[in-house]
Amino acid sequence: MHPWEASYPPECRWDVPIAEGTLPGFLDHVAARFAGRPALEYRGHVLSYAELKTLSDRVAAGLLAMGVGRGDCVALYLPNTPWHPACLFAALRTGARVVHLSALDAKRELAHKLRDGGATLLITTGFGPLVANAEWLVEEGAIARVLLAPEARWVGADAAHGFAALPEAEPPATWPELTPADLALLQYTGGTTGTPKGAMLTHGNLTAAVAIYKAWRDSTSLPEGEGRVLVLLPLFHIFALTAVLLRQMAEGSLLHLRPRFDAGEAVADIERLRINTLSGVPTIWIGILNFPGIETRDLSSLRQCSSGGAPMPFEALQKLEALLGRRIGGGWGMTETCPAGTRIPPDAPRRAGLIGLPLPRIELRIIDPDAPTRALPAGEVGEMAVRGPNVFSGYWNRPEENARAFAEGWFLTGDMGWMDERGFFTLVDRRKNMILSGGFNVYPAQVEGAIYEHPDVAECIVIGLPDAYRGQAAKAYVALKPGAAPLTLDALRAFLADRLGKHEMPAALEIRDSLPRSPAGKLLAAALRQEMQGTV
Repeated sequence: MHPWEASYPPECRWDVPIAEGTLPGFLDHVAARFAGRPALEYRGHVLSYAELKTLSDRVAAGLLAMGVGRGDCVALYLPNTPWHPACLFAALRTGARVVHLSALDAKRELAHKLRDGGATLLITTGFGPLVANAEWLVEEGAIARVLLAPEARWVGADAAHGFAALPEAEPPATWPELTPADLALLQYTGGTTGTPKGAMLTHGNLTAAVAIYKAWRDSTSLPEGEGRVLVLLPLFHIFALTAVLLRQMAEGSLLHLRPRFDAGEAVADIERLRINTLSGVPTIWIGILNFPGIETRDLSSLRQCSSGGAPMPFEALQKLEALLGRRIGGGWGMTETCPAGTRIPPDAPRRAGLIGLPLPRIELRIIDPDAPTRALPAGEVGEMAVRGPNVFSGYWNRPEENARAFAEGWFLTGDMGWMDERGFFTLVDRRKNMILSGGFNVYPAQVEGAIYEHPDVAECIVIGLPDAYRGQAAKAYVALKPGAAPLTLDALRAFLADRLGKHEMPAALEIRDSLPRSPAGKLLAAALRQEMQGTV
Protein backbone atom coordinates (compact mmCIF):
# COMPACT_ATOMS: atom_id res chain seq x y z
CA MET A 1 0.00 0.00 0.00
CA HIS A 2 1.31 3.45 -0.89
CA PRO A 3 1.59 5.94 1.98
CA TRP A 4 -0.75 8.44 0.29
CA GLU A 5 -3.68 6.01 0.09
CA ALA A 6 -4.50 6.46 3.79
CA SER A 7 -4.66 10.24 3.24
CA TYR A 8 -7.21 10.03 0.41
CA PRO A 9 -10.63 11.71 0.76
CA PRO A 10 -13.35 9.22 1.73
CA GLU A 11 -15.09 9.87 -1.60
CA CYS A 12 -12.42 8.13 -3.70
CA ARG A 13 -9.73 5.44 -3.81
CA TRP A 14 -6.27 5.42 -5.36
CA ASP A 15 -6.54 1.88 -6.76
CA VAL A 16 -9.70 2.45 -8.83
CA PRO A 17 -9.49 0.90 -12.33
CA ILE A 18 -8.55 3.40 -15.05
CA ALA A 19 -9.89 2.72 -18.55
CA GLU A 20 -7.98 3.68 -21.70
CA GLY A 21 -9.62 4.31 -25.06
CA THR A 22 -9.51 6.70 -27.99
CA LEU A 23 -10.60 10.34 -28.10
CA PRO A 24 -13.14 9.80 -30.93
CA GLY A 25 -14.55 6.94 -28.85
CA PHE A 26 -14.69 9.32 -25.89
CA LEU A 27 -16.70 11.82 -27.97
CA ASP A 28 -19.06 9.06 -29.12
CA HIS A 29 -19.63 8.05 -25.50
CA VAL A 30 -20.36 11.51 -24.08
CA ALA A 31 -22.51 12.45 -27.10
CA ALA A 32 -24.66 9.36 -26.55
CA ARG A 33 -24.86 9.76 -22.79
CA PHE A 34 -25.52 13.52 -22.67
CA ALA A 35 -27.00 13.94 -26.17
CA GLY A 36 -29.46 16.77 -25.60
CA ARG A 37 -27.56 18.54 -22.86
CA PRO A 38 -25.75 21.79 -23.68
CA ALA A 39 -22.03 21.21 -24.14
CA LEU A 40 -20.47 24.46 -25.38
CA GLU A 41 -21.55 28.10 -25.25
CA TYR A 42 -19.70 30.74 -27.26
CA ARG A 43 -20.88 34.29 -27.93
CA GLY A 44 -24.43 33.32 -27.03
CA HIS A 45 -24.58 30.27 -29.31
CA VAL A 46 -25.01 26.87 -27.67
CA LEU A 47 -24.12 23.43 -29.02
CA SER A 48 -25.45 20.26 -27.43
CA TYR A 49 -23.25 17.20 -27.04
CA ALA A 50 -25.00 15.52 -29.96
CA GLU A 51 -24.60 18.64 -32.15
CA LEU A 52 -20.89 18.86 -31.34
CA LYS A 53 -20.42 15.26 -32.45
CA THR A 54 -22.42 15.82 -35.63
CA LEU A 55 -20.35 18.87 -36.54
CA SER A 56 -17.06 17.17 -35.73
CA ASP A 57 -17.98 14.06 -37.74
CA ARG A 58 -18.86 16.18 -40.77
CA VAL A 59 -15.52 17.97 -40.56
CA ALA A 60 -13.76 14.61 -40.18
CA ALA A 61 -15.54 13.34 -43.30
CA GLY A 62 -14.39 16.43 -45.17
CA LEU A 63 -10.80 15.88 -44.07
CA LEU A 64 -10.97 12.25 -45.18
CA ALA A 65 -12.25 13.39 -48.57
CA MET A 66 -9.19 15.65 -48.80
CA GLY A 67 -6.96 12.64 -48.23
CA VAL A 68 -6.10 13.28 -44.59
CA GLY A 69 -5.56 10.05 -42.68
CA ARG A 70 -3.21 7.84 -40.70
CA GLY A 71 0.36 9.10 -40.69
CA ASP A 72 -0.64 12.68 -41.45
CA CYS A 73 -0.17 15.60 -39.08
CA VAL A 74 -2.78 18.37 -38.69
CA ALA A 75 -1.84 21.59 -36.88
CA LEU A 76 -4.54 23.40 -34.92
CA TYR A 77 -4.03 27.16 -34.58
CA LEU A 78 -7.28 27.95 -32.84
CA PRO A 79 -8.46 30.08 -29.91
CA ASN A 80 -11.22 29.08 -27.48
CA THR A 81 -14.11 28.64 -29.91
CA PRO A 82 -16.20 25.52 -30.60
CA TRP A 83 -14.01 24.92 -33.64
CA HIS A 84 -11.20 23.80 -31.38
CA PRO A 85 -12.89 20.66 -29.97
CA ALA A 86 -14.76 20.06 -33.24
CA CYS A 87 -11.55 20.07 -35.30
CA LEU A 88 -9.51 18.25 -32.66
CA PHE A 89 -11.87 15.27 -32.60
CA ALA A 90 -12.29 15.46 -36.39
CA ALA A 91 -8.57 15.30 -37.14
CA LEU A 92 -8.07 12.46 -34.68
CA ARG A 93 -11.01 10.49 -36.13
CA THR A 94 -9.22 10.37 -39.49
CA GLY A 95 -6.24 8.68 -37.83
CA ALA A 96 -4.01 11.75 -38.11
CA ARG A 97 -1.97 13.16 -35.26
CA VAL A 98 -2.45 16.74 -34.05
CA VAL A 99 0.05 19.50 -33.29
CA HIS A 100 -1.16 22.34 -31.11
CA LEU A 101 0.07 25.84 -31.95
CA SER A 102 -0.04 28.54 -29.30
CA ALA A 103 -1.47 31.96 -30.03
CA LEU A 104 1.41 33.28 -27.90
CA ASP A 105 4.13 31.74 -30.06
CA ALA A 106 6.45 33.92 -32.11
CA LYS A 107 6.44 33.21 -35.85
CA ARG A 108 9.59 31.16 -35.90
CA GLU A 109 8.37 29.04 -32.98
CA LEU A 110 5.27 28.28 -35.03
CA ALA A 111 7.43 27.36 -38.02
CA HIS A 112 9.64 25.11 -35.90
CA LYS A 113 6.69 23.17 -34.49
CA LEU A 114 5.16 22.69 -37.95
CA ARG A 115 8.39 21.48 -39.51
CA ASP A 116 9.47 19.35 -36.57
CA GLY A 117 6.06 17.71 -36.25
CA GLY A 118 5.72 17.09 -39.99
CA ALA A 119 2.46 19.04 -40.33
CA THR A 120 1.12 19.50 -43.86
CA LEU A 121 -2.26 21.03 -42.98
CA LEU A 122 -3.09 23.91 -40.64
CA ILE A 123 -6.57 24.82 -39.41
CA THR A 124 -7.22 28.31 -38.06
CA THR A 125 -10.11 30.76 -37.84
CA GLY A 126 -10.83 34.42 -38.47
CA PHE A 127 -8.88 36.10 -35.70
CA GLY A 128 -6.68 38.74 -37.35
CA PRO A 129 -3.28 37.89 -35.82
CA LEU A 130 -3.77 34.16 -36.40
CA VAL A 131 -4.70 34.65 -40.05
CA ALA A 132 -1.74 36.99 -40.59
CA ASN A 133 0.68 34.50 -39.05
CA ALA A 134 -0.83 31.67 -41.09
CA GLU A 135 -0.21 33.70 -44.24
CA TRP A 136 3.42 34.20 -43.19
CA LEU A 137 3.84 30.47 -42.51
CA VAL A 138 2.65 29.67 -46.02
CA GLU A 139 5.01 32.25 -47.51
CA GLU A 140 7.91 30.78 -45.54
CA GLY A 141 7.12 27.27 -46.73
CA ALA A 142 6.47 26.06 -43.18
CA ILE A 143 3.02 24.72 -44.10
CA ALA A 144 1.52 23.64 -47.43
CA ARG A 145 -2.21 24.08 -46.83
CA VAL A 146 -4.38 26.22 -44.57
CA LEU A 147 -8.07 25.72 -43.87
CA LEU A 148 -10.15 28.54 -42.43
CA ALA A 149 -12.99 27.76 -40.03
CA PRO A 150 -15.77 30.39 -40.02
CA GLU A 151 -15.74 32.55 -36.93
CA ALA A 152 -18.89 32.57 -34.76
CA ARG A 153 -20.89 30.17 -36.96
CA TRP A 154 -21.23 26.42 -36.65
CA VAL A 155 -21.62 25.36 -40.30
CA GLY A 156 -20.85 26.78 -43.72
CA ALA A 157 -17.71 28.77 -44.50
CA ASP A 158 -16.29 31.45 -46.74
CA ALA A 159 -12.88 31.34 -48.31
CA ALA A 160 -10.76 34.26 -47.18
CA HIS A 161 -7.17 35.34 -47.49
CA GLY A 162 -6.72 32.74 -50.19
CA PHE A 163 -7.30 29.91 -47.72
CA ALA A 164 -9.70 27.07 -48.46
CA ALA A 165 -12.85 26.84 -46.37
CA LEU A 166 -13.03 24.14 -43.73
CA PRO A 167 -14.55 21.17 -45.57
CA GLU A 168 -17.61 19.25 -44.45
CA ALA A 169 -19.11 16.06 -45.85
CA GLU A 170 -21.41 13.23 -44.86
CA PRO A 171 -19.68 10.68 -42.61
CA PRO A 172 -18.58 7.40 -44.22
CA ALA A 173 -20.07 4.02 -43.37
CA THR A 174 -16.99 3.16 -41.31
CA TRP A 175 -14.25 5.29 -39.79
CA PRO A 176 -10.52 4.42 -39.73
CA GLU A 177 -9.74 2.00 -36.91
CA LEU A 178 -7.91 3.48 -33.92
CA THR A 179 -6.32 1.98 -30.80
CA PRO A 180 -5.30 3.51 -27.45
CA ALA A 181 -1.65 3.04 -28.44
CA ASP A 182 -1.98 5.33 -31.48
CA LEU A 183 -0.30 8.72 -31.30
CA ALA A 184 -2.89 11.48 -30.85
CA LEU A 185 -1.07 14.66 -30.00
CA LEU A 186 2.35 16.27 -30.27
CA GLN A 187 2.21 18.79 -27.45
CA TYR A 188 5.30 20.98 -27.62
CA THR A 189 7.21 21.75 -24.47
CA GLY A 190 10.72 22.76 -23.63
CA GLY A 191 11.04 19.94 -21.09
CA THR A 192 14.35 20.45 -19.31
CA THR A 193 16.01 22.36 -22.16
CA GLY A 194 15.13 25.43 -24.17
CA THR A 195 14.48 23.74 -27.52
CA PRO A 196 10.75 23.06 -28.04
CA LYS A 197 10.11 19.36 -28.53
CA GLY A 198 6.95 17.38 -29.04
CA ALA A 199 5.73 15.25 -26.17
CA MET A 200 4.09 12.20 -27.79
CA LEU A 201 0.70 11.75 -26.13
CA THR A 202 -1.28 8.71 -27.20
CA HIS A 203 -5.05 8.29 -27.23
CA GLY A 204 -4.56 6.00 -24.24
CA ASN A 205 -2.52 8.59 -22.31
CA LEU A 206 -5.14 11.30 -22.81
CA THR A 207 -8.21 9.17 -22.10
CA ALA A 208 -6.49 7.69 -19.04
CA ALA A 209 -5.82 11.23 -17.77
CA VAL A 210 -9.51 12.07 -18.18
CA ALA A 211 -10.49 8.91 -16.30
CA ILE A 212 -7.98 9.75 -13.56
CA TYR A 213 -9.40 13.24 -13.09
CA LYS A 214 -12.94 11.84 -13.06
CA ALA A 215 -11.96 9.23 -10.45
CA TRP A 216 -10.84 11.91 -8.01
CA ARG A 217 -13.76 12.93 -5.81
CA ASP A 218 -13.77 15.12 -2.73
CA SER A 219 -16.19 17.34 -0.83
CA THR A 220 -16.13 19.97 -3.61
CA SER A 221 -17.16 17.53 -6.37
CA LEU A 222 -20.40 18.21 -8.25
CA PRO A 223 -22.97 15.67 -9.46
CA GLU A 224 -22.80 14.78 -13.16
CA GLY A 225 -24.43 17.30 -15.45
CA GLU A 226 -24.39 20.18 -12.96
CA GLY A 227 -21.09 21.77 -13.93
CA ARG A 228 -21.21 25.33 -15.27
CA VAL A 229 -17.63 25.91 -16.29
CA LEU A 230 -15.98 29.15 -17.37
CA VAL A 231 -13.13 28.28 -19.74
CA LEU A 232 -10.57 31.09 -19.67
CA LEU A 233 -7.45 28.96 -20.08
CA PRO A 234 -6.37 28.46 -23.72
CA LEU A 235 -7.39 25.06 -25.09
CA PHE A 236 -4.07 24.69 -26.91
CA HIS A 237 -2.50 24.34 -23.44
CA ILE A 238 -2.53 20.82 -21.98
CA PHE A 239 -3.95 22.08 -18.66
CA ALA A 240 -7.09 23.44 -20.33
CA LEU A 241 -7.37 20.65 -22.89
CA THR A 242 -7.41 17.73 -20.48
CA ALA A 243 -8.05 19.03 -16.97
CA VAL A 244 -10.84 21.37 -18.11
CA LEU A 245 -12.36 20.59 -21.54
CA LEU A 246 -12.14 16.78 -21.68
CA ARG A 247 -12.55 16.27 -17.95
CA GLN A 248 -15.70 18.42 -17.83
CA MET A 249 -17.13 16.83 -20.98
CA ALA A 250 -16.80 13.50 -19.18
CA GLU A 251 -19.12 14.93 -16.51
CA GLY A 252 -21.68 16.31 -18.98
CA SER A 253 -20.91 19.89 -17.94
CA LEU A 254 -21.73 23.07 -19.86
CA LEU A 255 -18.52 24.85 -20.88
CA HIS A 256 -18.60 28.58 -21.56
CA LEU A 257 -15.71 29.25 -23.97
CA ARG A 258 -13.93 32.60 -23.84
CA PRO A 259 -11.09 33.40 -26.27
CA ARG A 260 -9.41 35.89 -23.94
CA PHE A 261 -9.30 36.76 -20.26
CA ASP A 262 -10.75 40.04 -19.09
CA ALA A 263 -11.25 40.30 -15.33
CA GLY A 264 -14.39 42.42 -15.57
CA GLU A 265 -16.00 40.14 -18.15
CA ALA A 266 -15.05 37.06 -16.11
CA VAL A 267 -16.64 38.46 -12.95
CA ALA A 268 -19.78 39.38 -14.89
CA ASP A 269 -19.93 35.87 -16.37
CA ILE A 270 -19.62 34.29 -12.93
CA GLU A 271 -22.52 36.38 -11.62
CA ARG A 272 -24.81 36.15 -14.67
CA LEU A 273 -24.21 32.49 -15.58
CA ARG A 274 -23.85 31.24 -11.98
CA ILE A 275 -20.52 29.65 -12.80
CA ASN A 276 -19.62 26.95 -10.28
CA THR A 277 -16.32 25.71 -11.73
CA LEU A 278 -13.27 27.78 -12.61
CA SER A 279 -9.69 26.69 -13.18
CA GLY A 280 -7.06 29.33 -13.80
CA VAL A 281 -3.41 30.16 -13.66
CA PRO A 282 -2.42 32.61 -10.87
CA THR A 283 -2.57 35.59 -13.26
CA ILE A 284 -6.28 34.94 -13.81
CA TRP A 285 -7.05 34.62 -10.13
CA ILE A 286 -4.96 37.68 -9.20
CA GLY A 287 -6.67 39.65 -11.95
CA ILE A 288 -10.07 38.76 -10.46
CA LEU A 289 -8.85 39.47 -6.92
CA ASN A 290 -7.58 42.94 -7.90
CA PHE A 291 -10.63 43.91 -9.97
CA PRO A 292 -12.03 47.19 -8.59
CA GLY A 293 -15.00 46.62 -6.30
CA ILE A 294 -14.57 42.82 -6.31
CA GLU A 295 -15.64 42.63 -2.64
CA THR A 296 -19.14 43.81 -3.65
CA ARG A 297 -19.63 41.27 -6.44
CA ASP A 298 -21.54 38.00 -6.09
CA LEU A 299 -19.13 35.08 -6.51
CA SER A 300 -21.12 32.77 -4.25
CA SER A 301 -21.89 30.27 -7.04
CA LEU A 302 -18.23 29.22 -7.30
CA ARG A 303 -17.71 25.78 -5.77
CA GLN A 304 -14.82 24.15 -7.61
CA CYS A 305 -11.91 26.57 -7.77
CA SER A 306 -8.40 25.54 -8.70
CA SER A 307 -5.14 27.17 -9.68
CA GLY A 308 -2.28 25.63 -11.59
CA GLY A 309 0.45 26.18 -14.15
CA ALA A 310 2.60 28.20 -11.74
CA PRO A 311 2.89 28.73 -7.98
CA MET A 312 0.32 31.12 -6.51
CA PRO A 313 1.91 33.78 -4.27
CA PHE A 314 0.90 32.76 -0.74
CA GLU A 315 -0.36 36.23 0.23
CA ALA A 316 -2.57 36.38 -2.86
CA LEU A 317 -3.85 32.88 -2.14
CA GLN A 318 -4.89 33.84 1.40
CA LYS A 319 -6.70 36.96 0.18
CA LEU A 320 -8.48 35.04 -2.57
CA GLU A 321 -9.64 32.29 -0.24
CA ALA A 322 -10.92 34.93 2.21
CA LEU A 323 -12.83 36.61 -0.63
CA LEU A 324 -14.40 33.38 -1.90
CA GLY A 325 -14.88 31.74 1.46
CA ARG A 326 -13.40 28.47 0.25
CA ARG A 327 -10.06 26.83 -0.35
CA ILE A 328 -8.46 27.06 -3.78
CA GLY A 329 -7.49 23.62 -5.04
CA GLY A 330 -4.39 22.86 -6.99
CA GLY A 331 -1.74 20.27 -7.62
CA TRP A 332 1.15 19.43 -9.89
CA GLY A 333 1.43 18.05 -13.40
CA MET A 334 3.37 18.34 -16.63
CA THR A 335 2.73 18.28 -20.34
CA GLU A 336 4.36 14.85 -20.23
CA THR A 337 1.67 13.57 -17.80
CA CYS A 338 -1.30 15.02 -19.76
CA PRO A 339 -0.98 16.87 -17.16
CA ALA A 340 -2.48 14.72 -14.38
CA GLY A 341 -0.15 14.33 -11.41
CA THR A 342 -1.23 15.35 -7.92
CA ARG A 343 -4.18 17.02 -6.23
CA ILE A 344 -4.45 18.99 -3.01
CA PRO A 345 -7.49 17.72 -1.07
CA PRO A 346 -9.61 20.23 0.87
CA ASP A 347 -8.25 19.10 4.25
CA ALA A 348 -4.57 19.02 3.24
CA PRO A 349 -1.94 20.61 5.47
CA ARG A 350 -0.84 24.13 4.60
CA ARG A 351 2.78 24.76 3.71
CA ALA A 352 4.72 26.50 1.00
CA GLY A 353 5.22 24.36 -2.08
CA LEU A 354 2.64 21.70 -1.15
CA ILE A 355 1.37 19.91 -4.28
CA GLY A 356 -0.74 17.23 -2.58
CA LEU A 357 -1.33 13.52 -3.17
CA PRO A 358 -0.80 11.48 -6.36
CA LEU A 359 -4.04 11.14 -8.31
CA PRO A 360 -5.57 7.66 -8.78
CA ARG A 361 -3.20 5.11 -10.33
CA ILE A 362 -0.37 7.64 -10.60
CA GLU A 363 2.78 6.75 -8.71
CA LEU A 364 5.32 9.30 -7.54
CA ARG A 365 8.60 8.76 -5.81
CA ILE A 366 11.62 10.83 -4.81
CA ILE A 367 14.88 9.60 -6.28
CA ASP A 368 18.54 10.46 -5.99
CA PRO A 369 19.25 12.79 -8.96
CA ASP A 370 22.68 11.20 -9.37
CA ALA A 371 21.36 7.62 -9.09
CA PRO A 372 17.83 7.68 -10.57
CA THR A 373 17.05 4.06 -9.72
CA ARG A 374 17.54 4.72 -5.99
CA ALA A 375 14.40 5.87 -4.19
CA LEU A 376 14.85 8.19 -1.21
CA PRO A 377 12.94 7.84 2.07
CA ALA A 378 10.24 10.20 3.30
CA GLY A 379 11.52 13.61 4.28
CA GLU A 380 14.54 13.65 1.96
CA VAL A 381 14.71 16.07 -0.96
CA GLY A 382 15.40 14.63 -4.39
CA GLU A 383 14.10 14.52 -7.94
CA MET A 384 10.47 13.61 -8.51
CA ALA A 385 9.87 10.58 -10.74
CA VAL A 386 6.43 9.57 -12.00
CA ARG A 387 4.74 6.67 -13.77
CA GLY A 388 1.17 5.82 -14.71
CA PRO A 389 -1.11 5.20 -17.70
CA ASN A 390 -1.20 8.95 -18.41
CA VAL A 391 2.59 9.36 -18.72
CA PHE A 392 3.78 10.08 -22.25
CA SER A 393 5.75 7.67 -24.42
CA GLY A 394 8.66 10.02 -25.14
CA TYR A 395 9.66 13.03 -27.22
CA TRP A 396 9.12 13.09 -30.98
CA ASN A 397 12.32 12.17 -32.85
CA ARG A 398 14.49 12.55 -29.72
CA PRO A 399 15.82 9.04 -28.97
CA GLU A 400 18.87 10.24 -27.04
CA GLU A 401 16.82 12.54 -24.83
CA ASN A 402 14.26 9.79 -24.28
CA ALA A 403 17.00 7.49 -23.03
CA ARG A 404 17.93 10.08 -20.41
CA ALA A 405 14.34 10.94 -19.50
CA PHE A 406 13.34 7.52 -18.15
CA ALA A 407 14.78 5.14 -15.57
CA GLU A 408 13.24 1.68 -15.16
CA GLY A 409 9.93 2.93 -16.55
CA TRP A 410 9.82 6.07 -14.38
CA PHE A 411 9.83 9.49 -16.03
CA LEU A 412 12.42 11.77 -14.43
CA THR A 413 10.64 15.11 -14.11
CA GLY A 414 13.57 17.41 -13.31
CA ASP A 415 11.51 18.84 -10.42
CA MET A 416 12.91 18.65 -6.92
CA GLY A 417 10.71 17.84 -3.95
CA TRP A 418 10.06 15.61 -0.94
CA MET A 419 7.31 13.38 0.44
CA ASP A 420 6.15 13.34 4.04
CA GLU A 421 5.12 10.28 6.04
CA ARG A 422 1.45 10.71 5.01
CA GLY A 423 2.26 10.71 1.30
CA PHE A 424 1.89 14.46 0.71
CA PHE A 425 4.41 15.82 -1.77
CA THR A 426 6.05 19.22 -1.61
CA LEU A 427 7.81 20.90 -4.52
CA VAL A 428 11.08 22.52 -3.50
CA ASP A 429 12.30 23.93 -6.80
CA ARG A 430 11.35 23.85 -10.44
CA ARG A 431 13.69 22.87 -13.22
CA LYS A 432 17.05 24.49 -12.91
CA ASN A 433 16.64 27.30 -15.39
CA MET A 434 12.97 27.40 -16.32
CA ILE A 435 10.91 30.52 -15.65
CA LEU A 436 7.20 30.00 -14.93
CA SER A 437 5.43 33.11 -16.15
CA GLY A 438 1.63 33.23 -15.93
CA GLY A 439 1.39 29.45 -16.27
CA PHE A 440 3.65 29.25 -19.33
CA ASN A 441 7.17 27.88 -19.46
CA VAL A 442 9.82 30.41 -20.47
CA TYR A 443 13.28 29.09 -21.21
CA PRO A 444 16.19 31.49 -20.72
CA ALA A 445 18.22 29.86 -23.49
CA GLN A 446 15.55 30.80 -26.04
CA VAL A 447 15.24 34.37 -24.78
CA GLU A 448 19.02 34.75 -24.65
CA GLY A 449 19.35 33.43 -28.20
CA ALA A 450 16.93 36.07 -29.46
CA ILE A 451 18.65 38.87 -27.54
CA TYR A 452 22.01 37.85 -28.97
CA GLU A 453 20.65 38.69 -32.42
CA HIS A 454 20.66 42.37 -31.48
CA PRO A 455 23.72 43.88 -33.17
CA ASP A 456 24.78 45.85 -30.06
CA VAL A 457 24.65 42.94 -27.59
CA ALA A 458 27.94 41.37 -26.58
CA GLU A 459 26.73 39.08 -23.79
CA CYS A 460 23.49 38.37 -21.98
CA ILE A 461 22.05 36.26 -19.20
CA VAL A 462 18.33 35.82 -18.54
CA ILE A 463 16.95 34.71 -15.19
CA GLY A 464 13.56 34.68 -13.47
CA LEU A 465 12.44 37.83 -11.68
CA PRO A 466 9.79 37.51 -8.93
CA ASP A 467 6.54 38.99 -10.24
CA ALA A 468 3.50 39.49 -8.03
CA TYR A 469 1.14 39.02 -10.98
CA ARG A 470 2.77 36.36 -13.20
CA GLY A 471 4.70 34.49 -10.52
CA GLN A 472 7.91 35.06 -12.45
CA ALA A 473 9.02 37.15 -15.40
CA ALA A 474 12.22 37.23 -17.42
CA LYS A 475 14.96 39.70 -16.55
CA ALA A 476 17.78 40.27 -19.00
CA TYR A 477 21.29 41.25 -17.96
CA VAL A 478 23.15 42.62 -20.96
CA ALA A 479 26.72 43.73 -21.69
CA LEU A 480 26.89 45.91 -24.79
CA LYS A 481 29.59 45.98 -27.43
CA PRO A 482 32.13 48.84 -27.20
CA GLY A 483 30.77 52.06 -28.65
CA ALA A 484 27.17 50.85 -28.73
CA ALA A 485 24.36 53.31 -28.13
CA PRO A 486 22.38 52.99 -24.87
CA LEU A 487 19.74 50.23 -24.96
CA THR A 488 16.39 50.65 -23.20
CA LEU A 489 13.90 47.97 -22.23
CA ASP A 490 11.32 49.37 -24.67
CA ALA A 491 13.84 49.32 -27.53
CA LEU A 492 14.86 45.74 -26.70
CA ARG A 493 11.25 44.57 -26.56
CA ALA A 494 10.53 46.21 -29.91
CA PHE A 495 13.52 44.36 -31.39
CA LEU A 496 12.28 41.06 -29.96
CA ALA A 497 8.66 41.50 -31.09
CA ASP A 498 8.98 39.07 -34.03
CA ARG A 499 11.42 36.78 -32.25
CA LEU A 500 9.69 35.92 -28.97
CA GLY A 501 6.17 35.29 -27.73
CA LYS A 502 4.53 37.85 -25.47
CA HIS A 503 4.96 35.60 -22.45
CA GLU A 504 8.72 35.37 -23.14
CA MET A 505 9.38 39.11 -23.35
CA PRO A 506 11.81 40.44 -20.73
CA ALA A 507 10.04 42.46 -18.06
CA ALA A 508 13.28 44.05 -16.88
CA LEU A 509 16.65 44.97 -18.36
CA GLU A 510 19.90 45.74 -16.60
CA ILE A 511 22.91 46.92 -18.57
CA ARG A 512 26.28 45.98 -17.06
CA ASP A 513 29.86 46.52 -18.08
CA SER A 514 30.48 42.78 -17.70
CA LEU A 515 28.65 39.64 -16.62
CA PRO A 516 29.81 37.06 -14.07
CA ARG A 517 31.88 34.17 -15.40
CA SER A 518 33.34 30.95 -14.05
CA PRO A 519 37.11 30.39 -14.05
CA ALA A 520 36.62 28.46 -17.28
CA GLY A 521 34.93 31.49 -18.87
CA LYS A 522 31.31 30.24 -18.72
CA LEU A 523 28.64 32.85 -18.02
CA LEU A 524 27.14 32.25 -14.56
CA ALA A 525 23.40 32.71 -14.32
CA ALA A 526 23.54 31.18 -10.84
CA ALA A 527 25.60 34.12 -9.58
CA LEU A 528 22.92 36.56 -10.69
CA ARG A 529 20.18 34.45 -9.15
CA GLN A 530 22.06 34.44 -5.85
CA GLU A 531 22.58 38.19 -6.13
CA MET A 532 18.86 38.75 -6.74
CA GLN A 533 17.87 36.53 -3.81
CA GLY A 534 20.01 38.74 -1.60
CA THR A 535 18.13 41.87 -2.69
CA VAL A 536 14.47 40.73 -2.69
